Amino acid sequence: MEFGFTTAAYVVAAVLFILALGGLSGQESAKRAVWYGIVGMALAVAATLVGPGSGYWLLSIILIAGGGVIGYQLATRVQMTQMPELVAAMHSLVGLAAVFVGFIAHIELGRVMAMDDSAKKALEGFAALLAKKDSVEIAILRVELFLGVFIGAVTFTGSVIAYGKLAGKVDTSAKKLPGGHILNAGAAALSVLCLIWYFNTGGVFPLILMTAAALFIGYHLIMGIGGADMPVVVSMLNSYSGWAAAAIGFSLGNDLLIVVGALVGSSGAILSYIMCKAMNRSFISVILGGFGGPAGEQMAVEGEQVAIDADGVATALDEADSVIIIPGYGMAVAQAQQNVAELTRRLRAKGKEVRFAIHPVAGRLPGHMNVLLAEAKVPYDIVLEMDEINDDFPDTDVAIVIGSNDIVNPAAQDDPNSPIAGMPVLECWKAKQVFVSKRGQGTGYSGIENPLFFKENTRMFYGDAKKSLEDLLTRIT
Repeated sequence: MEFGFTTAAYVVAAVLFILALGGLSGQESAKRAVWYGIVGMALAVAATLVGPGSGYWLLSIILIAGGGVIGYQLATRVQMTQMPELVAAMHSLVGLAAVFVGFIAHIELGRVMAMDDSAKKALEGFAALLAKKDSVEIAILRVELFLGVFIGAVTFTGSVIAYGKLAGKVDTSAKKLPGGHILNAGAAALSVLCLIWYFNTGGVFPLILMTAAALFIGYHLIMGIGGADMPVVVSMLNSYSGWAAAAIGFSLGNDLLIVVGALVGSSGAILSYIMCKAMNRSFISVILGGFGGPAGEQMAVEGEQVAIDADGVATALDEADSVIIIPGYGMAVAQAQQNVAELTRRLRAKGKEVRFAIHPVAGRLPGHMNVLLAEAKVPYDIVLEMDEINDDFPDTDVAIVIGSNDIVNPAAQDDPNSPIAGMPVLECWKAKQVFVSKRGQGTGYSGIENPLFFKENTRMFYGDAKKSLEDLLTRIT
């Protein structure tokens, strides 16, 4: 009876998770989709707690309560600008959990195999499941367990490095140890040998050796990827965490873990591929730690950055008929989205056409800018994706860039040796006038100088984006 209830609950939870993924594809349905996910996860946890092999109630309640408190603290303290690194940190925990569960499953398998038949009959839960397996099933279990630990270890260290790069605690430039990709290939080959060894013997040493190799692969792969490609890396690590969960689900005989892991793994892989296409990146190159890529000296940037004050920007906006606003990570850091929304309302009230151009990786995370603009109640119908609006810049009077750098960098088209060479960018420099709201003259996240700032039709509106826009709003009534 308990098993039937758990299975039914898992089916309902899986359906809710699928509905959640589908709803997150649109801004209007996203809030409802989040609730689908919450209810699905609550149902899954409840069904697991009362299902076969249940027990350790006090410990389970303590762990759930502890996790809930930590989750609440994160939800209330983490800013939207910190979401990319938070996502990477969460992926690392999934990977680490897969490693721990894999080793525990290995220990439990050894314990059960050492028992006689009479002792096995008294087992419950996961141990009872292991006791019923024949030699072929145990061999398959070892492969599943091995793959779960391997993917989990790669995900863990890769996510830790991704977190460090996104949080500015690790150098965002691509760095590899001497030997480069040969070291990654060697570690992968060692892992394959360890799989054969573990498959035949079931000993713990090949499992430990593989884990060390996988931890190195995760570290070295992500260290070899530059800052411009980090949004793709976060999505890719999301996929890895899903496949790690699915592999461990097979080991534990947990159908829901298999389904959820497959959903996360496949959706993350699809998103990574879509982002690579949007950034004109090779999917294989990115997942192999930036294999290949441009080489040579970058083009020198000539000219000077010309500043403008709020009066000058206000005058230009007063004379303009069409305006395109390009939000970026700097807008999120300054929490300037409300001021941007107010500027939009005032300009539209004057009869001017105002639209937003969103790059697929603006804000270091897909959808980051869409969420901020929706929070500020900017109408959905004037928020357009790059492919929808890029051709309109030549007919635009004013383009306003707020805290963006790499996604509006013409070097992606003009310099074949640039780290972002070939990446589609918003061609705002084709507008009649461009105003860039920026703190100072520093480079962007990927550390690349932007020729846009030196063009004749560009003016630099220096200062904190929120304060600069507040100053501008006093001049636009």
